[in-house]
Amino acid sequence: MAHTTLKTSYSALADRINRYPQGAPPSDLLFRILSMLFSEEEAGLVSLMPIKPFTAEKASRIWKKTLAETRNILDDLAGRGILIDIDHDGGSVYALPPPMAGFFEFSLMRVRDDIDQKVLSELFYQYLNVEEDFVRELFTQGETQLGRAFVHEPALSDENALHVLDYERASEVIEAASHIGVGRCYCRHKMEHRDAACSAPQDICMTFNTTAASLTKHGIARRVEKQECHDLLQQAYEHNLVQFGENVREQVNFICNCCGCCCEAMIAARRFAILNPVHTTNFIPVIDEETCNGCGKCVNVCPVEAMTLVSANNPHKPRMKVARLNEEVCLGCGVCVRSCNKKKSLALESRPKRVLTPLNGTHRAVVMAIERGKLQNLIFDNQVLWSHRAMAGVLGVILKLPPVKQVLASKQLKSRYLESLLRHVEH
Repeated sequence: MAHTTLKTSYSALADRINRYPQGAPPSDLLFRILSMLFSEEEAGLVSLMPIKPFTAEKASRIWKKTLAETRNILDDLAGRGILIDIDHDGGSVYALPPPMAGFFEFSLMRVRDDIDQKVLSELFYQYLNVEEDFVRELFTQGETQLGRAFVHEPALSDENALHVLDYERASEVIEAASHIGVGRCYCRHKMEHRDAACSAPQDICMTFNTTAASLTKHGIARRVEKQECHDLLQQAYEHNLVQFGENVREQVNFICNCCGCCCEAMIAARRFAILNPVHTTNFIPVIDEETCNGCGKCVNVCPVEAMTLVSANNPHKPRMKVARLNEEVCLGCGVCVRSCNKKKSLALESRPKRVLTPLNGTHRAVVMAIERGKLQNLIFDNQVLWSHRAMAGVLGVILKLPPVKQVLASKQLKSRYLESLLRHVEH
C-alpha cells in the first residue's frame, strides 16, 4: 500500500519532468529519488509549473497561495538546488532544471546532511546504471545530444590551434562567463558513497553564467574567479580528465571534468558507442605506426576505450604491438595525444566533416524536442504563461532549421500557423 501511495503521490511530478526533450522515464526508482528530494506538497506544486522560466507572481496564481508564501517555497527549493533562480529585470524568475544536467547533479554537488546522500547515491546508481532506461533515453535518442566533448588544448599543435573556434575551447568558456561556480563532481561523489570512486579530484565540476549565479548564491557551488577556474582546468588536464560540456555555442552553463570509470557521460559513450551519445570534437587522433612503440599509454588513458593494441605484424619483432583507433567511438578529446611517449606517434588532425553545435539552449531544446517527438511540450506546456518573446524564440529556431526538421515540427504541432510561416519562408 505504501508503495502504491508513493507512486501516486509523485507521478504528476514524474510526468512533468518527462516532458523535457531528453525525458526521464517513470519507474519505482525515480519515484523513490523524487521522494528524497521533494516533499509530497512540493512535488504537487512543482508538477504544475511550465518548462520555461516563471515568476513568483505566476506561481502564486497557479498555486493559489499568497505571494509571500509562494516566494518562501520557491526560495527554499532554490536553496536546495531543486529550482534555479535567475536575476531578471530587477527581480527573479525561477526554472526547474532537467534531471541531468540539473537537479540530480545539484543534490550531490556538495556534502550535506539534510538528506541521506549514501542512500540517494545508490538510488541514482540503480536508476542510471542498472535500470538503464533513463540513460538510454538521455544519451541515445535523436541526433542532437545534451553534451559535447571539448578538445584538450595542450594536445593541439600550433597549426591546428589556429583552427579551433572559441566555443570549442574550455578556456574561452571560462573567459566569457559572467559567473563561475565550482562544486563536487556528482559522478565521483556518488561512487564515493558506493566505495568505488577513483582518485581523480572531485572539487572540479564547473558551472557558468546564470546557473553558476544561482548555485553560488545558495552555497551549492563555491564562487571562483577566472584564474582559479583556469588552474582547475589545468589540474583536469594533468589527471587526463575529459571536458564534457553543454552542447551549445553561446552561454555554456556547465563543463564537467570526466573520468572514464565514474562519469555517466563517459560510461554512456562506451555503452552506446555506435549511437554517438556524446558529440565529438572536430579533431581525431592519427597514429604514426612507424614510430609507435606499443607502450599502451594511450590505451590506458582513453576514457571510452577507443584505443587498443594490435600486432605490428613485424616479422623481426613478432611480439611488437602498435596502437589502433576505433574512429566510430573516439571523442577527439586528445587525452591520448598528451600521454604518448613518442611526440610524433599521435597527433590531432581535423575531422573531414565538422561537427555542428547548436547556437544556444533554446536552439538545442527545439531541435532535441523535434527529433524526440516532444515539440508540442515546448509550445503548449502551460501555454497561457508563455510570453510572445518566448514563442517567437522557438518559432525563430524552427524557421532556421533544415527543411526535413521543419516538416517534422509541422507534423508534430499540426499547426496551420506554423505551416503558413514555413510556406512564407520557402517562397
